[in-house]
Amino acid sequence: MAKLKELYKQGQSVWLDYIHRDMFQSGELKKLLKDGVRGITSNPAIFNKAIVGSETYDPAIKELVLKGKSTQEIYDNLVISDILEACDELAALYKSSGGEDGFVSLEVSPNLAHDTEGTIADARRYHAAVNRDNLMIKVPATEEGFAALSELIAAGININSTLIFSNEAYRSVALAYISGLEKRAAQGLENSTIASVASYFVSRVDNLVDLQLEEKNNESLLGKISIANCKVAYEIYQQVFSGERWEKLAQKGAKPQRLLWGSTGTKNPAYSDVMYVDELIGNGTVNTVPPATLKAFMDHGFVSETVTKDVDLAKKHLQELAELGINLEDITDHLLKDGIVLFQAAFDELMNSIDEKKNTFRKI
Repeated sequence: MAKLKELYKQGQSVWLDYIHRDMFQSGELKKLLKDGVRGITSNPAIFNKAIVGSETYDPAIKELVLKGKSTQEIYDNLVISDILEACDELAALYKSSGGEDGFVSLEVSPNLAHDTEGTIADARRYHAAVNRDNLMIKVPATEEGFAALSELIAAGININSTLIFSNEAYRSVALAYISGLEKRAAQGLENSTIASVASYFVSRVDNLVDLQLEEKNNESLLGKISIANCKVAYEIYQQVFSGERWEKLAQKGAKPQRLLWGSTGTKNPAYSDVMYVDELIGNGTVNTVPPATLKAFMDHGFVSETVTKDVDLAKKHLQELAELGINLEDITDHLLKDGIVLFQAAFDELMNSIDEKKNTFRKI
């Protein structure tokens, strides 16, 4: 418990990268909030695991099937119900933090990752259906997603820009957010209630980079590139959210788009299970962690401001990687495409499972 509060004193909020109906019914979420968790993120893979991986949702599915609901309608009902309950559980935190925390993230259909207008429509639909101030809509960081982000921010919808792997993509996301705020300001609209995070995926970069480092018999950079990349991203964050352009918005109440470290569960058992938390602590950031990483950090994590430390060394590591002939841009491009495919597969599996349950319940 104390660890999360210590983190918050460093300017970092911890959000939980997990949602399941059982956590409301058991009181688990209330306990986590008391311990210092300050938000919740979800994605198609998380909902797939929750709904397909348990029988908790079957009574609700059966009821919806008997009402003649379509597969999409059943999915929306299940997901929106959970998101609504989470939003209401976190509403007091949202209010007491002045709209800084207490957010719950819901992702648009991953099948719309390259469809700007479709993403905007899906985001608007979920925003209206949930109708809570502490909802964030997740939009992927594709070229089409950048445009959608700007328009949705201009429309007053809180956005979690997800699947960011590269610093180029991160800069585009941050500038799209600023562009959306400028559109609102030009119309005389309020910006002080708008919030956004940029979800920078961490561990997956090391997964692929390490494979190429091993092929080149290089051990000195193993497990170092993801964190190095993130430290440079934080430097970009400090640059973008300062200076004349940003100050014009800030003077009228606009909030910086916080960097959110995602995919922070350690995949390689040879590395510390809290390395992607310990090494990325800094003011104005969020770390969204899966339950296992949260438990590990609360047990043996180390709290200290780290994201601004050894930045020159981080840049040196990135330069050394390039000198080895390993193209980080190619790797991050691959990870974005792969991330979209993985979320699409999880979403499709969930929809197929709902179809199967429909057929089962119709026969009962």
